[in-house]
Amino acid sequence: MFKKFKNRVRGALGLLLLGFAALAMADDAPPTPEELAKIRTANAECFKCHSEAGLRTPVKEGMDLAKLRTLLVNPDTYAASDHGEMACSKCHGDGFDEHPHAPKAKEDLAECQDCHARKAMRIERQFDKSVHAENLSDRFSCATCHNAHTMSFAAKLRDPHKIVAQDNKICLDCHDNDEAFAKMAPDKKKRPAIDDIHKWLPNTRLHWQAVRCIECHTPTDDKLSLSHEVQNKDKAEKKCVTCHNPDSSLKVRLYRHLAKEEQQKYGFLNSVILSNSYVVGATRNPTLDLLLIGAFVATVLGVLGHGLLRIITTRIRRSKKND
Repeated sequence: MFKKFKNRVRGALGLLLLGFAALAMADDAPPTPEELAKIRTANAECFKCHSEAGLRTPVKEGMDLAKLRTLLVNPDTYAASDHGEMACSKCHGDGFDEHPHAPKAKEDLAECQDCHARKAMRIERQFDKSVHAENLSDRFSCATCHNAHTMSFAAKLRDPHKIVAQDNKICLDCHDNDEAFAKMAPDKKKRPAIDDIHKWLPNTRLHWQAVRCIECHTPTDDKLSLSHEVQNKDKAEKKCVTCHNPDSSLKVRLYRHLAKEEQQKYGFLNSVILSNSYVVGATRNPTLDLLLIGAFVATVLGVLGHGLLRIITTRIRRSKKND
């Protein structure tokens, strides 16, 4: 209860922070090459320990390598992530300058809403209506699902297969893992078998490689924005035609970051989907449709015309015979 109250207070404070958002816009600009070089140099100091290389060759004697192993970050993955141009110290501030770090340093770790106040308030309203909030509200935070050292926006990843792999890993790491599920929901005696729950869905595992769980488990009313209102199996989308039709919702959800430049590239209504995968029901080409309709009409007219011509010529021959 206290944690929820604390989050509410933070949300209220976030409203105040919005008043300063315009002033902070200038600070949100990407770092200059010189600034980025300094950030990379500073972060390299952190990676001397918090990387596989640091684990193999510790910079100090007596380090707790077992604990360090749980706190490793891949420098290349971090550099490519959404936070990759930020200094580690932006979030890891007070208490992290000491080595070893202060015992309570993690308690002063920056909160996501410190930078993402507006987004956090919108997401909180959505999350409060989610199935996760119903059962586990006090155990969920942004970091429960989103790893700040690895996550990238879909618009940045662009490749739908990479987007699906990243987003579904979040869900499957818990819902397809007994150990992780038990930590989040210790009151449940057994993790529900995810394959059994989705047995209505043909080729279930192949679907999870091609589309995100949230395509079906979040409201589809607003196709242009994804929601944190994760719904349970009773409210989940189970209509195949939501995706398998010429106006597939995937076009404006999963593939929206490619749609503008590729949608009309090959003339297909869903060329952006077809260039990455095959979705039954989304394979229509408007030009071919017209050609096929034209060919069908021409065939029918040809048959009717041929029949009519046969009737006319037959009557003419009979008329000549009678004469």
